[in-house]
Amino acid sequence: MHKLAPHEMQPVLPGFEHINRYWDKGHATVAGKILPGEYYVTLHNELITTVLGSCVSACVRDRRLGVGGMNHFMLPLSADGSGWNGAADVVSSATRYGNYAMEHMINEILKHGGQKRNLEAKIFGGGRIINNLSDVGARNIEFVREYLKVEGLPIVGEDVGDIFPRKIIYFPGSGRALVKRIKHLHNDTVVRRENAYREELAHQPVQSDVELF
Repeated sequence: MHKLAPHEMQPVLPGFEHINRYWDKGHATVAGKILPGEYYVTLHNELITTVLGSCVSACVRDRRLGVGGMNHFMLPLSADGSGWNGAADVVSSATRYGNYAMEHMINEILKHGGQKRNLEAKIFGGGRIINNLSDVGARNIEFVREYLKVEGLPIVGEDVGDIFPRKIIYFPGSGRALVKRIKHLHNDTVVRRENAYREELAHQPVQSDVELF
């Protein structure tokens, strides 16, 4: 993997210095790789990539300007594993986390010139990759669809559900997305990463009062 020298990269937007960026030889462009709980927004002609299990990613862009981004999130589960649509306090905690993941990314797009009326979305992930776990993937899909509906952002493409992890590559400049379903896992990296993320959510729930511009 070719790490870019400083003179080879466009500057990252403030707040995204921690994102792993590298040169993707296959697509001849800069790539930003995000992990569970992260999001990334760019103004430049680069791609954003992640690997999803039961988590979901919303890819949102301004179709006129090309500014856009991708997030990678999961709703916290209740103590009994029932998900975000159970008791009222569970709904409040979980949906506020989902709102955080969506609103912060969208606000970054708007802050850098995007117009809400020009935004469009593609959604991915939500696979049921752990048999003994309640279908948190389905709840993640339900949440992101409802969120985008309420905010009036059209979903112009999706690949969600089923039982497979997915590798996602998104080009905010054009809106193009590539999906590779991972049907044969050679290791348990995706499962271990999402389990660690789930534990983090259980102990450090995120609260958000962000409002869209």
